[in-house]
Amino acid sequence: MNDATDEAPPIDPWLLGKLVCPVTRTPLRWDGGRQALVSDAAMLAFPVRDGVPVLVAREASAL
Repeated sequence: MNDATDEAPPIDPWLLGKLVCPVTRTPLRWDGGRQALVSDAAMLAFPVRDGVPVLVAREASAL
């Protein structure tokens, strides 16, 4: 059984490894259930629209 959080991100894995939270500068992780990049340090989920991460704090949703 495949869990939604195991879903592959819609962005290149190399790029995902380079992205950091714009608030805390800590690494982001993909959450397939939310379809967002999550900053555990900031407790924020950043949306990905058409394969493009939207790393703007006011666009993020709180966890």
